[in-house]
Amino acid sequence: MPWFKIDDASHSHPKFMAAGNAALGLWLRCGAYSAQHLTEGHIPAAVAKAYGTPPQARKLVAVGLWHEPGHDCPRCPQPDAGYIVHDFFEGGRNSTRAQVEASRKGAAERAAKHRDSKKGERSARESDANRARIDDGSDPDRERNAPPFLDSTAGQGGSSHRTGLEGGATSHATATPSHSTSFGSGVAAASEPRAYDTIGDLKRAIADAGIRGVSWNLQASQIERVRQVRDRVGIPLMVSMAVSNASYRGVPGRASAWIEDWEGLEPDTTTDPGITRLPVARQQSPSPAAARRNAARDVLDRLTDQLRAAGGSQ
Repeated sequence: MPWFKIDDASHSHPKFMAAGNAALGLWLRCGAYSAQHLTEGHIPAAVAKAYGTPPQARKLVAVGLWHEPGHDCPRCPQPDAGYIVHDFFEGGRNSTRAQVEASRKGAAERAAKHRDSKKGERSARESDANRARIDDGSDPDRERNAPPFLDSTAGQGGSSHRTGLEGGATSHATATPSHSTSFGSGVAAASEPRAYDTIGDLKRAIADAGIRGVSWNLQASQIERVRQVRDRVGIPLMVSMAVSNASYRGVPGRASAWIEDWEGLEPDTTTDPGITRLPVARQQSPSPAAARRNAARDVLDRLTDQLRAAGGSQ
């Protein structure tokens, strides 16, 4: 951005003193206009009229701060119209159009060079990071980016990385069990192995005890807690606790509700673990509507008995 510069001692210059503040306001605004639009000191008459009055412009001409066409100042160019600022380039205070355009072009080239340099550095860092991931095996796209098998060798003469080990399963490499399926939620394929279900024996025992509809979608840490309790106190005692709680509180929505109670159990040396099966039917409380009907029926029966008693006494 170019600047319209003035000498720091100009405030007391005889021309400034003679022009007065009003005319100097016009001179300053028009000088800034010329610097912004690169007119090199030329002030169009319309701009002078927009920013000041004709008497102010005449005063600037009279004191020698501006020149009109036909002036006799040997240091300033002749304007075709309008005005020219006296000594606009004196001492290199203000820049020519060529100087400003060259400065802008140089700044743009330096900025572009800086951006290209930063882009090259960023690309180099990303390439180094990608090579590091590939080298240490942490690149998630390594399998996807692996070169394709050749038709002449795929499936012949040896095992590929999609072929199971000798004597092992030959299922596709991506057919891994889902963690959500392993704890009782989700849908698993019928042929999916169940070896990862470390508490399956406890789940089957609780289901055999008549407790249904419990979600076993537990976190890995919760499964480990349950497994430790099972190994410490045994499945019968855990089933007895679950049945007792279900009989008293109702069947919980999630098996995690039993974990804290299970962890409070101590090994029992007796042969009878207690209640080991939830009753098939539990006493249900009547609904509010049924309770109202029962109450009305009781009142009607009492009135009927009183009427019969009164008729027999007569």
